[in-house]
Amino acid sequence: MDYFKKYDHNPAEDLKWNIPERKQGIMAVIGSNSQSFRTSVKVAEWLSAYPLESVNVVLPDALKNKLPPVPGLVFLGSTDSGSFANTDELSKAIDAADSALLIGDLSKNTTTARAVATACQESTKPLFITRDAVDLIADYQPERTLLNQNLVLMASITQLQKLLRAMYYPKMLMPSQPLVQVAETLHKFTLSYPTAIITLHNNQILMAYAGNVAAVPLDQTDFTPLTFWSGELLAKIAVFNLYNPNNFINATLAGLF
Repeated sequence: MDYFKKYDHNPAEDLKWNIPERKQGIMAVIGSNSQSFRTSVKVAEWLSAYPLESVNVVLPDALKNKLPPVPGLVFLGSTDSGSFANTDELSKAIDAADSALLIGDLSKNTTTARAVATACQESTKPLFITRDAVDLIADYQPERTLLNQNLVLMASITQLQKLLRAMYYPKMLMPSQPLVQVAETLHKFTLSYPTAIITLHNNQILMAYAGNVAAVPLDQTDFTPLTFWSGELLAKIAVFNLYNPNNFINATLAGLF
């Protein structure tokens, strides 16, 4: 299994310090609905620790009267349920940044699923997707969406199971499978589709891209099974990939350690 490597240390230590001294790059944090916006705001605040030129927080305009008018807030058209409507605004908000985080807290409805999937299909910038945004991708044209080479999915094994089933993919992923079997399926899937994948299985963080799979023990990082899904880890990984483009596995490993 030449494609599967395990690490308990950072093999790309130089990337850990490859952070520009001057502010560089625009990051967009996209998510929320009329009832929940905490994660988007927290992740944006966390990103302020990095020398980014700006962080745009992209929210549905159902939240416009609930938040003060501060720089960096971008409001897009919303549905009656308070999430993103099916407009081209979402695609434009992603492409206005150098990299984007689709952080979730989105209402589960057909209109928002279509808007999210269309934006993911059209994105020309690195787009990191997690939490319930992954579920919306599985609900609308997932096979077409995952042909976009700019996407990174941070998803649970259960979410990936649903996604592969929706795509009629011949291999399945299940929480009960051994690590090697999961790695083999990720290897074959990322050879077929250009999307990168990050997941957690048997207390191992797995990342897969272009057929290569790397594993890192969760207890070798500062994250727990709960904080792994908070959004902050994916934000950190997105920053390291922004500063180290076209080097997904090593940049992600640098972010983990």
